[in-house]
Amino acid sequence: MDIRLVQISESEAKPKPEQTALGFGRYFTDHMLVMPYSEGKGWHDASIGKYRNFSLDPAAMVLHYGQAIFEGLKAYRGKDNGIYLFRPTANIERMNRSAARLCMPQLPVDEVLEALKQLLLLDQEWIPTAKGASLYIRPTMIATEAALGVRPAKEYLFFIILSPVGAYYPEGFNPVRIYVTDKYVRAVPGGVGEVKTAGNYAASIMAAVEAQRAGFTQVLWLDGVERKYVEEVGTMNIFFVIGDEVITPPLSGSILPGVTRDSVLRVARDLGRKVVERKISIDEVLAAQEAGTLAEIFGTGTAAVISPVGSLHYKGRDCLINGGRTGALSQALFDEIQSIQYGLKPDPYGWVVRL
Repeated sequence: MDIRLVQISESEAKPKPEQTALGFGRYFTDHMLVMPYSEGKGWHDASIGKYRNFSLDPAAMVLHYGQAIFEGLKAYRGKDNGIYLFRPTANIERMNRSAARLCMPQLPVDEVLEALKQLLLLDQEWIPTAKGASLYIRPTMIATEAALGVRPAKEYLFFIILSPVGAYYPEGFNPVRIYVTDKYVRAVPGGVGEVKTAGNYAASIMAAVEAQRAGFTQVLWLDGVERKYVEEVGTMNIFFVIGDEVITPPLSGSILPGVTRDSVLRVARDLGRKVVERKISIDEVLAAQEAGTLAEIFGTGTAAVISPVGSLHYKGRDCLINGGRTGALSQALFDEIQSIQYGLKPDPYGWVVRL
């Protein structure tokens, strides 16, 4: 794939933010990758150029029928000042599964990865060097054909933007407070809960806003049929340490197959832990806490990597986890995965790509 490169002038460069005040998703780098698709022609005219606004026809089908998917991964400034990517192929392949579910075109995986590398090298000065900070990568695909009528579009736009970020949650790596909702549902088997499509996140906003107004960080979703089995947190997959087992809900068609989730499954087993993928009800979780067998809960995702859960709130009841402290396994997994991501220790899994 030929990529046209148009580098901005020095006078057009944006001022870089202070690394101690990055937050998440507030700043964007100087350049972006753009690649259009049209039926009969395929992907074409890929270019890397100035970060800029798009012009869309008011009838662009994404605005009416929601054909929009995205991914999230990170670049790290790690050992020997190197630039490291963590399992980028897995993210592009997952994006293709999302595209297939929404009847959108497949991306050429190797070519997209090469284009991403070129973009990162161009904007490498934006990759933070502060501990725990990174460069968030947001690949996105939207339907751009100007037409009305519910059908797959014939034209699309794929783009990648970059954002220097600090901790995803204000708490950083400290335990978060989670609200368990049985009022709203996120997804059901047969729907689109297992793909990273924009509509899933729009549907989750009301529950998240209500939880945050009540002082909680995120929402834990229950299944959409019986509203009793744990599924996932709004931005993370979820794990429970009960007795000698590390338990996470199975990928049953309504849960996003997280890349970090998969990584944790591998690492936890290699740490000698018994890992089980099975259905687990919120009542079982609360009963384990009452019995003293619930050691810890943590979430997993690209943005936060590992996020310890300090408490759950369900039907007016607060359930304190591990005294509100970070658990030993949460800490060990965070340290292990972060060390691999930053190139600080050998990668036995072949997950890291160094530019």
